[in-house]
Amino acid sequence: MHSPEHEPAPPPGEAIHLPEPSYLPVLTAFGITLALVGVVISWFITGIGGAIALVAIFLWIRSAREQMSELPLDH
Repeated sequence: MHSPEHEPAPPPGEAIHLPEPSYLPVLTAFGITLALVGVVISWFITGIGGAIALVAIFLWIRSAREQMSELPLDH
């Protein structure tokens, strides 16, 4: 009788794609937070926070599209 400890592992399946590490989610959150705080303090700060968030979101989407284009087409 074999115990589960001695059975061979099943063969590896399909490789899992993980996105590269990025600072863009944190930068997006910072921009949104700055924009919300700016609503209370000053419209100038709201504009800066909104601009930071929009640029970060744009770069994040561009990065995701580049990574998706590198994936195999059979998926």
